[in-house]
Parts: sequence; C-alpha cells; structure tokens
Amino acid sequence: MTTARTGIDSSHPHVGVTSTFVGMPKFPVAARAELANTTQRRNLAHATGIIRDKRADVVGELDNWEELRLAAEAIKNRTLRHLDTYLEEFERNATAAGATVHWARDAEEANRIVIDLVRETGSDEVVKVKSMATQEIELNEALAEAGIDAWETDLAELIVQLGDDWPSHILVPAIHRNRSEVREIFLRRMKEVGRPAPDDLTDDPKRLAEAARLHLREKFLRAKVGISGANFAVADTGSLVVVESEGNGRMCLTLPETLISVVGIEKVLPTWADLEVFLQVLPRSSTGERENPYTSIWTGVTPGDGPQNVHIVLLDNNRTNVLADEVGRAALRCIRCSACLNVCPVYERAGGHAYGSVYPGPIGAILTPQLRGTGSKVDQSLPFASSLCGACFDVCPVRIPIPDLLVHLRTRVVDEHRGGRPTPESAAMKGMQWLFGSHRRLEAAQKAATTSHRFFGRRKTIGAIPGPMAGWSSARDTPVPPAESFRDWWKRERGDGTTSGPAGTDEGTRR
Repeated sequence: MTTARTGIDSSHPHVGVTSTFVGMPKFPVAARAELANTTQRRNLAHATGIIRDKRADVVGELDNWEELRLAAEAIKNRTLRHLDTYLEEFERNATAAGATVHWARDAEEANRIVIDLVRETGSDEVVKVKSMATQEIELNEALAEAGIDAWETDLAELIVQLGDDWPSHILVPAIHRNRSEVREIFLRRMKEVGRPAPDDLTDDPKRLAEAARLHLREKFLRAKVGISGANFAVADTGSLVVVESEGNGRMCLTLPETLISVVGIEKVLPTWADLEVFLQVLPRSSTGERENPYTSIWTGVTPGDGPQNVHIVLLDNNRTNVLADEVGRAALRCIRCSACLNVCPVYERAGGHAYGSVYPGPIGAILTPQLRGTGSKVDQSLPFASSLCGACFDVCPVRIPIPDLLVHLRTRVVDEHRGGRPTPESAAMKGMQWLFGSHRRLEAAQKAATTSHRFFGRRKTIGAIPGPMAGWSSARDTPVPPAESFRDWWKRERGDGTTSGPAGTDEGTRR
C-alpha cells in the first residue's frame, strides 16, 4: 500500500496518514493555527515580496500592459460564451492529429479514465508534470489506491511530495518551506523511493537542485507513462501548451511512450494567435519574467518523435455549473498565475493550507466554493477569507473582479444556509418600509428616539449595541439620538408649515 502523495510504503514509520480536505475546519479556525507558525510566516513574507517586486519591474516595462489585460479578458470572455463550440473544434483537430480525446464529467470519471489508460500500458508508475487539475481531482491518491506510483517531477512538488505535505501556493507549492527544511526532507526521504541524496548535502540551492536532478533522472529514463495538465488548449490546431521554468515538464512530455493530459475545459483558447497575448501576461504575472524559460507545445502524435500514444482528458468537474452563473463564471478566466496570492495580505499571513483547497488565496476563495459547493464549513467560510482590499483585481492579468465575486458568493452562502429565514438585512428593510409608509409612524419613531436622549446624559456615542448590530457597532461610533428631531425643530422655527424657496419666488408655497 502506498500513500497518495509519495508512493512510499505506508508501513514505513515516518509515513503519516494521507491528508485530505475532508473535515477541514473553517478558514478562521485554520488560519488562527497557521498564524502561530512563525517560520512559515517569515518564509511567505520573504518569497511573496520577491515575486511582487519582480512582477512590478517587468510589468512596468510595458506601455500597453492594461491593453494586454483587456485583450486577455476579452479573449476569455468570448471563449466562455461559446465554450461548447470551441471544445468541439479542439476535439476534432486534436483527434485529426492523432490524439485520443476523452470527456470526464467529474473527478471520479477522470481518475477512472487515467487509471485504465495506465493499466493498458502494463506500467505501475508514472512521472508527472506539475498540474493543478490533477491535484483538484486527487489523481495521485486514486493512482495509489490502484497500485500505481505517481512521481512528481516539478522541484517544488517533489519537495511537497517527499515531505508528505500539501501544496500551499499555485506557482510555488513549497513556498512555506525554507532551504534547511528542504535539505532535511531530501536527506530523510529520497533514499526511500530512489536515488538517495548525497550524505554531504548542504542547503545551498545549487546542491539541492543537483540532488533533485539526479534523483529524478532515473525516473525520467525508465518511465513509460507521463501525466500532465495544460496551461492552454488551442481549438483551431488541437494543440496543448505547457509553460514551466525548470525543464522537468519537458522531460515528462517527450520521453515516455504514453502521454496523458488532464485539462480543465476552461483552458481552451479559440486560435493560435490568441497565445500571443497570454504568453506575455502569464510569465510576467506569475514568475516576474518576460517569458517563461520552457514553452512546450504538442499537437497529437508525430511518428517517431515523442510519445506515440497521446490522450487528452477534458475535465468538467462542475465547471459547467460555474459557467451558468453570470457573475461567478468570471472565475473561469483564471490562468493560474498566482499573482493574486502574492499581493493578498490575508494569504501572506495565513498561508495556503488554511484554505483547505488546492486553490488557495483570493482565486481559491471564489473558485473552490463554486467547484465544490458550500456544503462544508471550510467552503462556506472561504468567500469571507478576504479584506476586500482589491489588490487582487489590480494585478490579475485577465481582470477577474475577485472582490465583486467574493461579495456575490457571500450572499449565496448566507441565502443557502439561513434555513428559509429572511436575512437580517431583509427584515430590517421590511421594517423600514413599514415605518416610512406612514408619516404618523415615522413621527412616533422620531419622538421615541428623541425621548431616549435623556438616558445617555452627556455621552456623545451609544457604544456597542447588543444583538445583530454588535458587529457593526463595535467598529463604529454610533451617535446618541438628538434631543430634538428635524421635524420638531422645523415646527418650532417655522410654525407656518411652509418651505422657503429662492428669494423673490413663491416656490416654497407651491411645494
């Protein structure tokens, strides 16, 4: 039996129970625990600060950055409006190029398709390109249950896997780890699953990268099956695109005999020309680079070159439900750059694990509750895991209005879980409607309010109000009711009941 994250024998004394997001506490509870991890907070502040600065530098070089954002937004919006058309076009062109396209309604179906394809090859292991989609469907766990070892080859994913950990960042999954922790993980775990780390390994980044390269090389050379996701799927050519920084992905995409790509249906782009926009905004927003070091593009099968069995699994997994929400569908524009995480003050302090999802940070707070629903405490709490400062929208390369979607989803959570009772706001509005519906009721309420003035003595503010208004009043100075209402003042000052218009007119009388 192997654990889902590592493929390591679960009987080993150092191997813990595989983590899942089931039963995770709601965000405020999880965040409070993560805040106590001072090492993680220091690691996050350092790493996100560096990425923020790099992004700002390369974005500042472009005079047309906002035009690129608008173009990316427009392309994604057009794609989502006609998603069925572009997906069918992609299937036709990919099939014509020699690939086999599979459709998966949910995670269970996608995992079953992948497992069956791996078993057909007779292999009991796969090498993997970093993929958010496969993490979303928990493919590694499903493969492990089927007796298939899944080896992560991205350096950060390797660190997470060997550490029996979960990713905490979309771009840099091991952002919560420092070099000393990585060295300890390599020394302790590499020998259990392959080539061991050198005994004299230090925490120098070059030495750590070399240890990872040697450890992974033997897996690359023997693997018969590679599994990937895709950053983009181009409809008019049937091509898939993976961008990366290390080259490990290219090894997975070119060396194995069989390549299986799990691709969310929202990753499709209409035309080859559309890539020009996204290959500018993605690297600048994610790694702070003008262009990513490795861009791998493949179209079906090329005889004698690369994998000869190419499979593409198009994954829905509730994406069509998100698409049906005219407001919420904007989340499907996401290109997984992680720029919103790097500027979010909540993420920087709480870290990614507190979100209880493979999609942490602001984008996770709006995407996860739509993909998973709001049946659990953690999913109900995610739309509230934000200060609504708006920094996430400012940096988003496809202009997702994340603050607006957070408010939208907060409303949905409240509406879905109030048990048929009207919201306090709705009840208050109905009460105000009744009050303002009669001048006599309004006069009586004003009289009662002014009468209560004497109970406050010389105080200027009421202070905290108990009950439903406690949260509102605790952050605001609520003034005491006036000693005299405007209506009473008017009667006292202008007892004739008329209003005065501009000098020399009878406008006041007409009113």
